[in-house]
Amino acid sequence: MSGSGNAAGPDRLVRRLGVGDAVVIGLGSMIGAGVFAAFGPAAAAAGAGLIIGLVIAAVIAYCNATASAQLAAAYPTSGGTYVYGRERLGHRWGFVAGWGFVVGKTASCAAMALTFAAYAVPGPWWVQRIVAVLGVVGLAALNYRGVTRTAQATRILVACTLTTLAVLAAGIWLGGDASPDRVGGWDALTTGGAYGILQAAGLLFFAFAGYARVATLGEEVRDPARTIPRAIPLALAITVVVYLVVGLSALFAAGPELLARSAAPLAATVQAAGVGELAPVVRVGGALASLGALLALIAGVGRTTLAMARNRDLPGWLAAVHPRYRIPHHAEIAVAAVVCVLVLTTDVRGVIGFSSFGVLVYYAIANASAFTQPAGQRRWPRALNVLGVTGCVVLVAALPWTSVVAGVVMFGLGLAGRAVVLHRRA
Repeated sequence: MSGSGNAAGPDRLVRRLGVGDAVVIGLGSMIGAGVFAAFGPAAAAAGAGLIIGLVIAAVIAYCNATASAQLAAAYPTSGGTYVYGRERLGHRWGFVAGWGFVVGKTASCAAMALTFAAYAVPGPWWVQRIVAVLGVVGLAALNYRGVTRTAQATRILVACTLTTLAVLAAGIWLGGDASPDRVGGWDALTTGGAYGILQAAGLLFFAFAGYARVATLGEEVRDPARTIPRAIPLALAITVVVYLVVGLSALFAAGPELLARSAAPLAATVQAAGVGELAPVVRVGGALASLGALLALIAGVGRTTLAMARNRDLPGWLAAVHPRYRIPHHAEIAVAAVVCVLVLTTDVRGVIGFSSFGVLVYYAIANASAFTQPAGQRRWPRALNVLGVTGCVVLVAALPWTSVVAGVVMFGLGLAGRAVVLHRRA
């Protein structure tokens, strides 16, 4: 399947994005989610052991990233693992992957909208919810104008985020009161036990999943067989380095207990480190990072929804492509509406756990699909696919039980609905 052409029919998207654009969209999805949202729930699960969980999540994310890159090079179309599962494992597995992505990443959108509001408006909860809804509506309108504008806006937001994190780290280590004593020594790394560390890894995995946005944009990337395998690992590598630096800075400045209690953990970190004058910078950076993640997430979920609707796994109305802006406008409107409902009815910790469940199932299927690829399509050894599947299953089992129950119920509803639709068609 060739991906080098730019021609598009009336129902196709246009290839406009290069390696730099794809890397930026991946960074916008990952860095905004992880640095500003996931450290709090991970600290509650494992304390200082969240650093071990971060390393575990990074290893599994690398396995998943290589699988996604290898598959996207062979199948350069919108839909990500929904398409790969259909092609390599069968339609049912493709549906499970697509459903997991759409449901899990819709929850991620809600998490990012709530994180944006927590950093932007440290006021009453109801004001934060209204601001979060306004953020979703505004970014959905921006996405509506086309993927090129999405990439341009994400590039600006990523630059602001990285600048903010550099200022935060420099302030903590050069002028703040950071100390390893706040962590509690080497023994503190294991106080959460194996289960707590694995749960932290599962929650932090939520933050690493942004590279999937690159794969779901496969129909809009120039020369996808070359661009996607380069962009996905590069975006992941940059993100891992940023996470480790910021995670260690936060632990040494605030300690795991304070991180676990805070809805805006990095803002609390600079206060605890004695550099409270940086708090406004961190709050602005956190708000912008969350907006960048939300912008890329809406684009990715909309395109997987488009692919599922094209194959009649979701209502055909969602397969429409705007005649001028060349984006799946019906899908993005529907996603934005559901996210607004979640923003008004859920909290950050709950949606992060639920999102991790759906996304880990999605990547387990991605690894299984990559395992079946022939030698001519392989770029990495099959051992990485085995490790990826195993890691995803283990982390799913280690998530909070409420997230597991909610995930099982949601997948059950999706499969039951699909069975009813197929029966009626037959």
